[in-house]
Amino acid sequence: MTEYAVALQKAVADRTAIDALDVPDLPTAYAVQRELRDAAGPLVGWKLGVTSRAKQAQVGVSSPVFGFLAGANALDIGEPLATSELIQPRCEPEIVFVLGRDLAGPHVTAADVIAASSGVAVGIEVLDSRYRDYKFTMADVVADNTSAGRFVVGTPVPAAGIDLRLVGVVLEKNGELVATASGAASLGHPAAAVAWMVRTMAADGEGLSAGDVVLSGGLTAAVPVAPGDVVVATIDRLGTLELGCS
Repeated sequence: MTEYAVALQKAVADRTAIDALDVPDLPTAYAVQRELRDAAGPLVGWKLGVTSRAKQAQVGVSSPVFGFLAGANALDIGEPLATSELIQPRCEPEIVFVLGRDLAGPHVTAADVIAASSGVAVGIEVLDSRYRDYKFTMADVVADNTSAGRFVVGTPVPAAGIDLRLVGVVLEKNGELVATASGAASLGHPAAAVAWMVRTMAADGEGLSAGDVVLSGGLTAAVPVAPGDVVVATIDRLGTLELGCS
């Protein structure tokens, strides 16, 4: 295992942030991420990051990035987030796709993603960068599995008839409004972000499998959380999801 992967695993185990690793480039970063994936146990899906055009311009990249979701990091509805298990947790709302059938190939479109999905749901992703103060390069964050921490997914609903570009998104913390957005905040359409990921995965002979959960990208800025906090994400037509922190 590379020194990058070892350093990131140690940060997780120690629950202590480290300085950015200065991973040289994205191909190296994805190779490090694959090492972590191989050691993570059963996977339940995938996640996207840097899906907003504004964020891409801010960090100087022209496409999103992606990481994996380990089953061990899934929270059940109503299960509290144990903040002591993490380093510097932050929560953000997501539109989540649940795959009803396998999906792979270099020409997958957003329409293909919707057709292959058995449902869509509101989700809350808990980010937890292993780098001190969330300061990193794009290659660093990809190696760190795009800051994956924990995640919780609401009850899926059929995607038919829902324009996921236009659904309103509200994030609340302790009863106060934190941020609002629309589904279009993720690459213009959340399914387009997932389609990009599938096309990119095809170069390595990979794809999505039936039953996979896909977090299609944060729709607002992520909010820091601590014990006692309650975060609520509401997305029109998809529902409301609450996450308490202990």
